[in-house]
Amino acid sequence: MPIVNFVKEKKQIQVPEGANLRTEAMKAGIKLYGGINGYFARLNELVNCHGFGHCGTCRVLITKGMDNTSSRGPLEKFTCNFNPMASSTYIGHEETMRLACRTQVLGDIDVVTKPELNLTGEPFFS
Repeated sequence: MPIVNFVKEKKQIQVPEGANLRTEAMKAGIKLYGGINGYFARLNELVNCHGFGHCGTCRVLITKGMDNTSSRGPLEKFTCNFNPMASSTYIGHEETMRLACRTQVLGDIDVVTKPELNLTGEPFFS
């Protein structure tokens, strides 16, 4: 069974192969919804798309084992490119940023939850 290592929380969980990352994180008590750089996190916990891939608030950064996740589908690509909640974080991390609700775990991975939005900085404007 694959192991998901949540870096910020310093917690590892074992999940069945093919499990949904959002579902398994929530079962383990991992909070995925960070709001806008820490603000409105509680609101995002209540007002989100509940795993349908529209809101972009369950974004995570896969720091190790990206090849052990499912490939991005059209909905996830669209949300990451056009939804401000996801796209601001996505810039500069195009290869490793995922939506937890659209990610299947196929092997061991390291995950950083609640990555901050990149509202300034060189990668954002270039």
